[in-house]
Amino acid sequence: MIYIIMGVSGCGKSALGAFLSEKLGWPLHEGDSFHPQGNIEKMARSEPLTDQDRLPWLLKLHEVIERERSYGSDALVACSALKRLYRQILLHGSKAFPSSGPDQDGLPASSPDVCFLFLYGDYDLIQQRMVVRRGHYMKADLLRSQFDVLEPPLDKENVLSLDIRTSITDMAMEVEKHIVSLKSSPRP
Repeated sequence: MIYIIMGVSGCGKSALGAFLSEKLGWPLHEGDSFHPQGNIEKMARSEPLTDQDRLPWLLKLHEVIERERSYGSDALVACSALKRLYRQILLHGSKAFPSSGPDQDGLPASSPDVCFLFLYGDYDLIQQRMVVRRGHYMKADLLRSQFDVLEPPLDKENVLSLDIRTSITDMAMEVEKHIVSLKSSPRP
């Protein structure tokens, strides 16, 4: 199973990912480490990324996800995945591009071996976290742009929503319950 930990910057994707990785013994692929240098520089200048900026990054992460899936491995990926299109690219690669023709609309919204963990919280709480965060190129003044483009995932996208007002430990327990429920239910 691949769990993609998603949400706006500052919601706790990396912290939850590191905690789950340690607890479950699964590898964590930190999305920030896959950004091209140009994206990092742009965000450090407080310039929001465009869809075009994000495409190479999303395709790299799709390759990571596909590699883990091909091995039949369990893994974690931390990635903002703010828009439905971005989540489709993570699942289907370039087939998800709007210019891919009529097949793009027929792509499944989810995959049985990939689950999105949507970390949600209000703007003020996340902004407070980002203001005190040190050593990250994504500054708090870019948070509004992420909320502006955020398309919260739908149930059909195979999502488990986690309220960031709860502790990392409590969120991890919810994920573990989800894993147990998947293992105890018959697979198609």
